[in-house]
Amino acid sequence: MDINDYAYNEPQPFGELSIIAMKGCEDIAAKIDYYLKEWRQDKNAAIYSGNLVPARTYLLNAVCPRFGSGEAKGVLNETVRGHDVFIISDVFNYGVTYNMYGMNVPMSPDDHYQDLKRIIAAMNGKEKRITVIMPMLYEGRQHKRATRESLDCALALQELTSMGVENIISFDIHDPRVQNAIPLHGFEDFHPHYQMIKMFVRAVPNAVIDRNHMMIISPDEGGMARCIYYSSVMELDLGMFYKRRDYSVVINGKNPVVSHEFLGDKVEGKDVIVVDDMIASGDSMIDVAGKLKERKARNVYVFASFGLFTEGLAKFDKAFEEGIITKVFTTNMIYRKPELLQKPWYIEVDMSKYIANIIDTLNYDKSLSELLDPVQKIKKLLKK
Repeated sequence: MDINDYAYNEPQPFGELSIIAMKGCEDIAAKIDYYLKEWRQDKNAAIYSGNLVPARTYLLNAVCPRFGSGEAKGVLNETVRGHDVFIISDVFNYGVTYNMYGMNVPMSPDDHYQDLKRIIAAMNGKEKRITVIMPMLYEGRQHKRATRESLDCALALQELTSMGVENIISFDIHDPRVQNAIPLHGFEDFHPHYQMIKMFVRAVPNAVIDRNHMMIISPDEGGMARCIYYSSVMELDLGMFYKRRDYSVVINGKNPVVSHEFLGDKVEGKDVIVVDDMIASGDSMIDVAGKLKERKARNVYVFASFGLFTEGLAKFDKAFEEGIITKVFTTNMIYRKPELLQKPWYIEVDMSKYIANIIDTLNYDKSLSELLDPVQKIKKLLKK
């Protein structure tokens, strides 16, 4: 086949692909770039010479320098005219700092969000399309109004789309109904189901995955949907804890949990997988794991898309030493402390290849259906 025929018959991308890694996303963006270069080696042929050449990087040089007062600006050091731009932003990366009035200040979610808007504004509408990949959704926990309070997540989504963002990609959203705030724009909620199970099978090769030896546990009623999915595809029984709260008291903006009550079959002698969207302080997760061990569960494994560990790692070290928790699985989509990666109880789930697949599919304007629901891949994995 003549190389010109090859180029003509190949599906064409929506626009020239560019990926912008916001501060703190450099590592995962580099992995995503690696996969895209590997997959697109043949598609980056030098058409007229007839020779294949290595793909260039898809990462675009964009920065947000700050002044000593803490003010900042977005700067693009390369053109984006006519490009299909994907911006990766980890708004929960407190490992990134900046200097303000001589003080070293960690970046808050608000700081990261403002930088994201600065980069979008710097494009000045010259791009062909903007897709924001925000693994953990900004203000995702502030998704509904319980009293006289702001709806930050909905406001942020509307603000981004008003600035020209066409698609927003996120993972394991606390409440996916927030997409109702932007009904006429692309909004996709992906889940790391396949990657979690794949890493679990690798990390715990002796685990027996059947109803007699394993159960899926939801730590609260709000997480039942994701746990039903796991129990269905893995063909395991399901249990649930519900939180009994003291509604007469408000501490740190929420009603404190008085106790966790269990609903489900016996867990005695079984391995259990507790599935949640995030680990914040970790108190609830450790409490749930402790109650499962009181019911004589064999091993307690934790699946959480995002490990924030807002109150440090000491309590998990203690829970591991006491045999309450066996392993904790979280993804690499948000910042993790370097010491977390060295913990004997921690397993990292790499999501870079999956995100690269999403970007590749969207850039060629193909359907995301298979990526959204990996049931067949999970079934095939478990049969092995």
